[in-house]
Amino acid sequence: MSYLLTVDQSTAGTKAMLTDREGRIRHRCSLAHRQIYPRDGWVEHDPLELYGNVKAAIRSVMDQAGIGPDGVAALTITNQRETALIWDRETGLPIANAIVWQCRRTADWCEGRKREGLEPLVLSRTGLPLDPYFSAGKWSWLLEHEAAGIPVERLAAGTIDSWLIWKLTGGQVHATDYTNASRTQLFNIHTLKWDEQLADKLGIPLSLLPEVKDSDAVYGMTDEPELFPVPKPIAGVIGDSQAALFGQQCTRPGMAKGTYGTGTSVLMHTGDEPVKAGHGLVTAIAWGIGGRVEYALEGVIRSTGDSLNWVRNELGLFKDHAELEAAAADIPDTGGVYLVPAFVGLGAPHWNARARAAIIGLNRSSDRRHLLRAALESIAYQVADAVRLLSAETGLPLSELRVDGGATANELLMRFQADLLNAEVVRSEAAELSALGSAYMGGLALGWWDRNDLFSFYRKHKSYSPGMDGETRERLNRGWQAAVKAVLAAEEASREG
Repeated sequence: MSYLLTVDQSTAGTKAMLTDREGRIRHRCSLAHRQIYPRDGWVEHDPLELYGNVKAAIRSVMDQAGIGPDGVAALTITNQRETALIWDRETGLPIANAIVWQCRRTADWCEGRKREGLEPLVLSRTGLPLDPYFSAGKWSWLLEHEAAGIPVERLAAGTIDSWLIWKLTGGQVHATDYTNASRTQLFNIHTLKWDEQLADKLGIPLSLLPEVKDSDAVYGMTDEPELFPVPKPIAGVIGDSQAALFGQQCTRPGMAKGTYGTGTSVLMHTGDEPVKAGHGLVTAIAWGIGGRVEYALEGVIRSTGDSLNWVRNELGLFKDHAELEAAAADIPDTGGVYLVPAFVGLGAPHWNARARAAIIGLNRSSDRRHLLRAALESIAYQVADAVRLLSAETGLPLSELRVDGGATANELLMRFQADLLNAEVVRSEAAELSALGSAYMGGLALGWWDRNDLFSFYRKHKSYSPGMDGETRERLNRGWQAAVKAVLAAEEASREG
């Protein structure tokens, strides 16, 4: 049997998965990597560790399936999107650790570009605000602080997909896809080219940037003999959130998905033309297939699954997710406790990189169960805020939200999400929708399937219907909005002080 081998390189770890011709993931392997926090608000990954884990995960999943290289038809790649790095083409080494999308070190750089009046230009051409979340400021920081003494012509910049493609092809291919390029603040989503004026104003030489291709393109052939003695095509490259949108088969305007990962991306397909973003949303390229680009609108939430990790790892309030759900379900509500998880700032609809997390509404009877439930519910509140914005900006009402990611296994969270949205929440049979979306792209490239075939691959596991009365929904939402306002007011007061 021949498989598509997908590398899913996410914020928390690297997965390798094998997908068969029926569009099902048959084997999987996962390896975690270090989260590096050099200073307050800084987050890094070691690119060499990431690539080492990619190779180890590929070997492991092939061993698990009992196949050799002949059993792999092609490699596909999906990745954390805005994380950025620069490497030396001659040595093959990164000049420093990759700067993760969560990192806030470029907040001052973004504020400086705003004072120069550049944000309207960046927003109009890229669909993105000037925010530390995106890649351009990260590359600018690396060039200023880590590139001394290296001629610029030796340097290559990229997001994680570009780094993996470059390494897997033995340094022969420097490329990315439309979805990843569109998260950099340097890619014009209207002309579908790197924007020379933006690159100049933001201080990024165009010579550093990768070639941009369709998501279903063949990017090159592997040159990694220890994995594949015979070269294999690399095809199906797409950023993880857009990959999940495609994996969920949200391919018509108004269809939306939420991917519950370290952060959460809520994406709504908007059609063949970009919809102007506003009120904390960003315009996104959904994918490029066969020379045709489609668009989406996105609400980016910075901390969801990572909030649960904080409650577990730093506070020690639960050991596993079964314990979390049982403890949270042991009480009817949070007792007025809200966790606003601005650990790396707030995303949509606020886009405030300097906001700090807070627990609000504690009283003497509050205990660990209330904190655990508040952490879970904070995910649903943020997703509901994003969905309401998407519907308001597009004029497209949401009939259902298709969901994926680790946290969707939590029944309490999914029921609460449906209640807050007052809409159906549908969980896919497959948990790894980003990997599936990437595999589907690779299968299109190889001619395994056409787009009509893919509709039959969507398999619903469970639906959650709303059951909360409108008065309760409104009361809970008022409490959440008041908690967020308190966090934003505290951030404003700290700046003025």
